[in-house]
Amino acid sequence: METFNTNIFPRGEKAPSDYFSGGTAWVHIIKPNENQLNCQIGNVTFEPGCRNNWHFHGGGQILIVTSGTGFYQEKDKPAQILRPGDVVNILPNVIHWHGAAPDCEFTHIAINTNTQNGIVEWLNSVTDEEYNNL
Repeated sequence: METFNTNIFPRGEKAPSDYFSGGTAWVHIIKPNENQLNCQIGNVTFEPGCRNNWHFHGGGQILIVTSGTGFYQEKDKPAQILRPGDVVNILPNVIHWHGAAPDCEFTHIAINTNTQNGIVEWLNSVTDEEYNNL
């Protein structure tokens, strides 16, 4: 069997395991943060079952799903299934997490907006119980 990388960006560097659980994620920074545009853009790929910790962005975030199947969940709300072409607009300071479905790799472009208000604040991990009860 042959496998092909269908992503338009390279996988990037392994993400810090302190902020991800259930597997490995990779981050490729497309556009580093800088003061004139106040945004940061990255391509994030999650192994099946991998998700990031609960977190929030002081300036908000936009996710654009490019491949696979994943989830997005805000605190105290039901999870949403994400598929290629879906766009998630996350308002500033909304606590949330996102990651891959258990059986599928998942990739999205993450645009951190208004970064002068903070890029990300990491919180607790999404437990296996929380993830398995979606």
